[in-house]
Amino acid sequence: MWWKEPITALKGVGPKKAEDFANLNITTIGDLLNFFPRQGCYLDYSKTKTIKELTLNGETQVFKGTIVRMLTRRSARSRSFATVTVSDETGFADVYLFAHQRFQLKAFEVGEEIMVAGKVGPGRGAKSVTSAILSHMNSQTKPMGILPVYSLSGSLTQNQVRSAVKQALALAQKELPESLPGDVIKAKGLMARLPAVENIHFPQSFALLAEAKKRFVFEELFLLQCGLLYYRKKIKTEKTGIKMAADGALVKAVIKNLGFPLTPAQTKAWQDISLDMQQSEPMHRLLQGDVGSGKTAVAALALAKAAENGYQGCIMVPTEILAGQHFEALTKVLKPCGIEVAMLTGSVTGTARQEILEGLADGTIQVAVGTHALIQESVAFKDLALVITDEQHRFGVEQRAKLANKSKFAPDTLVMTATPIPRTLALTVYGDLDVSLMKGMPPGRKPIMTLCYNEDKRPEIYAGMVRQVRAGHQAYVVCPLIEESEGMEAKAVTSIYEELTHSYLKGVRCGLLHGKLKQEEKDKVMAAFVAGKIDVLIATTVIEVGVNVTNATLMVIEGADRFGLAQMHQLRGRVGRSSTQSYCVLLSPNTSEETMERLQIMRTCHDGFELAEKDLILRGAGQLFGLRQHGLPDLYIADILRDTDTLVEARQLAKTIFQKESSFKAVEEALRNQFDDRFARIFYA
Repeated sequence: MWWKEPITALKGVGPKKAEDFANLNITTIGDLLNFFPRQGCYLDYSKTKTIKELTLNGETQVFKGTIVRMLTRRSARSRSFATVTVSDETGFADVYLFAHQRFQLKAFEVGEEIMVAGKVGPGRGAKSVTSAILSHMNSQTKPMGILPVYSLSGSLTQNQVRSAVKQALALAQKELPESLPGDVIKAKGLMARLPAVENIHFPQSFALLAEAKKRFVFEELFLLQCGLLYYRKKIKTEKTGIKMAADGALVKAVIKNLGFPLTPAQTKAWQDISLDMQQSEPMHRLLQGDVGSGKTAVAALALAKAAENGYQGCIMVPTEILAGQHFEALTKVLKPCGIEVAMLTGSVTGTARQEILEGLADGTIQVAVGTHALIQESVAFKDLALVITDEQHRFGVEQRAKLANKSKFAPDTLVMTATPIPRTLALTVYGDLDVSLMKGMPPGRKPIMTLCYNEDKRPEIYAGMVRQVRAGHQAYVVCPLIEESEGMEAKAVTSIYEELTHSYLKGVRCGLLHGKLKQEEKDKVMAAFVAGKIDVLIATTVIEVGVNVTNATLMVIEGADRFGLAQMHQLRGRVGRSSTQSYCVLLSPNTSEETMERLQIMRTCHDGFELAEKDLILRGAGQLFGLRQHGLPDLYIADILRDTDTLVEARQLAKTIFQKESSFKAVEEALRNQFDDRFARIFYA
């Protein structure tokens, strides 16, 4: 199959160019054809304007002119950028190139005639152009028509990528099997594959481009949904499920031992889970609990039910600190009722590790709490019947499957997350799971008071933090970046740590935590904070995964305008975990009306799911919840927010397909004809 051939099989692509293509995740000819032009980026040479005709409305427009000046400059914040001044017989335009765009300068020189596509607005003397793409005027650009604009890497140019794509399209003319079942194409009135591939890269018209996009958007979402449904079906049919008895004395004893009555939300979630566990088909459920809603208590009941029926259960979490907290909480509730609990992490070694492995293998340990250490080959369970993963967004489909494969049965699977996910995204990311929602907080918790301020209030805010520390409480400072980077206005966590420890928080015991630290260092800092040896933890979003520090009563989020609402909601859930009044302060240098309006939503709304929906509308799906971390394939062209209706249609059609064996065989054939195996990985995980 020609699409499996390396990119070097194309004329003009040697080892150096192949390396540049590899940086774009393109190693085969098929990868190249899957490398669609940047979203909405096509140069329409039939609509080329003069500089005078350019409208100052921020829209992308195309014009040509001659380079009269090229300058590299620095902004007031010492950010490097370049300006390219272009002129024609009607006027001048200043093209601004920031950060990653500046590489374009290397390919051009003063006096050269170029084509420019970019967003046009008013400038200081000349019209200003941003988000610009510069192209040479040559044989490829002179004919009227529509040309694609691709993301670039290294020394690659637009013309080089276009040339390579044209060669790949020539191969497609000779052989290109369909990659969707014929029934699906007919039912949805979709464009055939060959004209779709041609028009997504080199559209003959914008109407045909729209048809090509429609086809590939549907194809992506349809095959994704087919994969998720297949994965779910496979899990439920490959092994025998365990039908457990109704709740007995042990479960009731654990409920009594919790020390508090279940909230209505906890009661409803437990009913869903308990009934699932009493079916012969294995449970496959997502428990979405808002921050502080009490998911651990529900997990304890599920583990108790497994033990009551003579089986083992385990819970896997992403960090050792979190594992320790779960172990402590579960031991307190389960051990008095006669249920043996053990913790297995990377730091458990020697005799202690061996004893735990033996206890899991002979069944004397009924509940295991651990990290990725639980999926190591050396870990074997006697009768594993319940698998729980907490903070699910840190684990992919593959890791879930590895843990489930530790059982000789098809174990009940409970996936827990405090990350509020809108329904549309849940359909995509967790399409293989039934969903239970838990809202509300346990009794005795006070709502967190959220405040929004600009930079002018920093001295007063940190003076308030010092007062909280002197009163015996702890605090968080959350920053959006690890290091300062070009084109980013947000302060980095390392800079803020240095600034605060030498000014407002001088003399206060502060700790620094971010993702680039080694795991041992992270665990050490977090353990010191949990133990009360650190008063203020200055960190990135690594703290959003649920560590419970009841003494923390204040959080300051620096650069709050750079965070999503749902993410800030999850972050602020790190405070307010006791009966003491807690505060979350959103600090933003951006005082625009739009930004402040968005941040004000946090003051009045404490429902994570409602915030997630608002976030989805305001920021789009791509910013919220990437698919890759779930073990799911990247989407090349579909957008979950924009294409919600298509997603629902694709899911309905996928469900229909799975009711007929002959239809599923057509899907399998479609998978074989894909340019890559990204969808096949879900089916055959």
